Amino acid sequence: MLKKLIFIFGLMPTFLMAQYTIKGTFSPADQFNYALLYKITPESNVYVSNAEIKNGEFSFELDSSVTKGMYRLVYALPQEEYNFDVIYNANEDVELSFDQEVGVSYTKSNENILINSYTNDMAEISRLIGDNYRAEVVDTLTITTLFIKQAELQNQFEKNAEGTIAEAFIKANKPYIPSDYEGVNRYIENLKKHYFDYVNFNDLTLQSSNFLSDRIGNYVFGMTDKDMDANEAYHLNIDNVFNAMRVSDLTIKKMLLTDLWQQMVDISLENIANYISENYLLALAEADKDTELASELNKFKRISIGVTAPDFSLETTLNDVTTKTTLSDLDIAEQYIVVFWSSGCSHCLKEIPQLQEFIKTHQENNIQVIAIGLEDEPYNWERLVLNYPEFIHVLGLGKWTNKLGYLYNVRSTPTYFLLDNDKKIIAKPDDIDLLKEYFNN
Repeated sequence: MLKKLIFIFGLMPTFLMAQYTIKGTFSPADQFNYALLYKITPESNVYVSNAEIKNGEFSFELDSSVTKGMYRLVYALPQEEYNFDVIYNANEDVELSFDQEVGVSYTKSNENILINSYTNDMAEISRLIGDNYRAEVVDTLTITTLFIKQAELQNQFEKNAEGTIAEAFIKANKPYIPSDYEGVNRYIENLKKHYFDYVNFNDLTLQSSNFLSDRIGNYVFGMTDKDMDANEAYHLNIDNVFNAMRVSDLTIKKMLLTDLWQQMVDISLENIANYISENYLLALAEADKDTELASELNKFKRISIGVTAPDFSLETTLNDVTTKTTLSDLDIAEQYIVVFWSSGCSHCLKEIPQLQEFIKTHQENNIQVIAIGLEDEPYNWERLVLNYPEFIHVLGLGKWTNKLGYLYNVRSTPTYFLLDNDKKIIAKPDDIDLLKEYFNN
C-alpha cells in the first residue's frame, strides 16, 4: 500500500512539491520519538503528517496542498496534553526549538516570532506593574508611566501584526489598560471586568487554537476573590464566562465549556464540574442533540462525591440464612467499599487480596466490602469468591456491558467507591494504595 501511495504522488503536478518546512529540535533529545502535525479547525483536528524525531531533530516538508492556518504539533501521549500550536502562513519556513522545561521558541517564522515577542514583552510589563503595586510605598507616577508603555506596546504589536494570522491573537489578548493611575483594588476589579472585552468568540482563527480554552481557564482559576468562598468564586467566574460568550455559536460554547468541565473533573473539583453541567453544558448538549455528551455528564453526576450511590440489589448471608436486600437498605457497617473487579483482571487479582488483609487490620472502622465481579462467564468468579467470605459478592454478567457497571461508569477494574453509612460517595480512590491512605489519614 505504501508503494502505491508513493507512485500516485509521483504522478502529481510539480506544484505539489515541497515548498516550505516546519522543523526544529526537541530537548532532551532522548525523550521524544515522533511528532504528529494536525491542521486545526473549529470542529476538529485534521491529520497532516508525521515525522520521526532523530537525535532531537524533526522536519515536516509541506507542499502547496497544506494551506495557511493554525497547526498543532503533538509530541507525546496523551495528545491533548502534549502539544503546542504553530502558525503556518504558507509564505515562510518555520523553525523552532522545544525544551521540556521552558516550552517552545522560534528562530524562523515572522508570525510566530512576533507572537513570542508580544507574549514576553507584555508579560514583563505586567510583572513590573504588579511589583510596583506590591511595593511598600506605591509610586503612582511609575505605575502611570508603565500603563502608557503598556498601551504603546499593544498598539505597536497590533500595527506590526496587521494582516497576519498573529493579529487575531494579539488583539484578543489585549489587557485592560487604565488611562491614568488606579488604586490596586480598583485596578484588579477592572482587570476582571474587562478581561474578555477584546475576545471575539466567533473568530475562526481563535477557535482553531488553544487560545479560547486557555483564556477561559486563566480567568476561572486566576480571577478568584480570596475573600470569597472558593465554590462561590468559581460559580461567579463560570457565570461570567458564559455571559462573555453568550452570542457565540452553540457548538463553540459547548466545546469550550466541555474543556472547562473536563479540567474540573481532572483536578477532582466534582462539585464545580457538576455546576457547569447543571447550569449550562447539559442544556447545550441537549440543544445540539449531542446524546453522547449528555449521557457522559449525567453518568458523572450520578457517581460524584457527595451524591448518594446508585442503588442495586444484593444478598447477605448471616447464620446460613440468605436475605435479599438493596444497597440503600443495608445497615451493617459504618462505611462501605464498593469495588468493581474481574477474575480475569491481573491488577484485581493483586489488589483484592490486599483489600482483604487491609480490612482485617481495620476492623475497628467497621467497614463492609461489596465486591461486584464484572464477568463474561461465572465459573472463575464462583471459584475465587470463596476466598473472600467476609465480602458481599455481586455477579455482574456481561462484563463491560453490565448494567451495574454502566450505572457506576466503570471503565477499568478494579474501581473503588467509598460510601458512608447513608451510602453517600465520600471518596473514589484510584487504587488500593490510595484507598489505604484514605483510611490511614
